[in-house]
Amino acid sequence: MALSLAISPCPNDTFVFDALVHGRVPGAPPVEVTYADVDVTNTAAERGAFDLVKVSYAALPWLLDDYHLLPCGGALGRGCGPLVLTRGDRTDLSGATVAVPGERTTAYLLFRLWTAGQAPARIEVVPFHEIMPGVAAGRYDAGLVIHEARFTYPRHGLTALVDLGEWWEGDTGLPIPLGAILARRGAVDPAEATAWVRESVRQAWADPAASREYVLAHAQEMEPDVVDRHIGLYVNEFTADLGEAGFAAVEALLGRAADAGLVPQTSSSRATAWTS
Repeated sequence: MALSLAISPCPNDTFVFDALVHGRVPGAPPVEVTYADVDVTNTAAERGAFDLVKVSYAALPWLLDDYHLLPCGGALGRGCGPLVLTRGDRTDLSGATVAVPGERTTAYLLFRLWTAGQAPARIEVVPFHEIMPGVAAGRYDAGLVIHEARFTYPRHGLTALVDLGEWWEGDTGLPIPLGAILARRGAVDPAEATAWVRESVRQAWADPAASREYVLAHAQEMEPDVVDRHIGLYVNEFTADLGEAGFAAVEALLGRAADAGLVPQTSSSRATAWTS
C-alpha cells in the first residue's frame, strides 16, 4: 500500500522529503504526494485525508486525537518568523485590513498573540502568493507573510512593520514553531515514520544536489539563490530532531494561545508525540 503524504511545494519540504518521495529510503513504502499550501493541509488533516501530513503547529489542538506529532521533518527555528508588511510609514494596525495566509496557521496565531488588545479592523484570508501584491496595490493595508517573502518583500516596495519571530524569540527565548509533521493514528507506525523522515533528511544533507531538480520544479518561480536561502533558513537542527528546545517552543506557543482563549486546551505536545 502506498503512503499518502501531503506537503507544501516550498523548497524546505521538497528538499527534506525528496529521498522518501523518490523511493530512496530503505524499508519505506511507495509514496503518493499531494502538494498544497499549509492552510489547505490543515483542513485536510481534520478529515484524516493523509497518512503523513505537514500542518501548522497552531492547528495541533484540533488534530492530536487523530495524529501523532513526529519529532522531525518540520519547520522550526530562529530568525525565520513571519513578517507583518505594510506600504509606506504606517506604524500601527489601527483601522487596518490585514491579509493573512490562513486562520489556523502559526503565523496568524503569533499575529493574534502580538496584537492582543490592539486587533486590526478586518482580517481577510488570502492565498499566500496574493498577499504581497495585494498590499502593494492597496487592496490591503498590511499583510502577514512567511517563508521566501522574508527575502523578496522589498521588491514589492513594502516595509516590515514587525518581525514576529524576533518578537517571539525576544519574549520567550525559544525558537519559532512553524510547521509540524503528523502521522495518522492507526494508519502508519510513528516510530517507522520517524525513521523514514530522518533518513530522508540525512540523505538531503549528505547530497544536496540529488534533490535540486525536484526542488526547483516545485519552487513556484523562485530564483535559485532564494531557494538556497530558504532551505538554509528552514532546514536546520530542529528538522532532524525537535529536542528539548523544540518541544518547549511548541508547548509555550499552544499554552499561551490556550490561556488567551485562541485555541482549545490540549495536553502536552511531549505526551502526545512519539519520541525516540
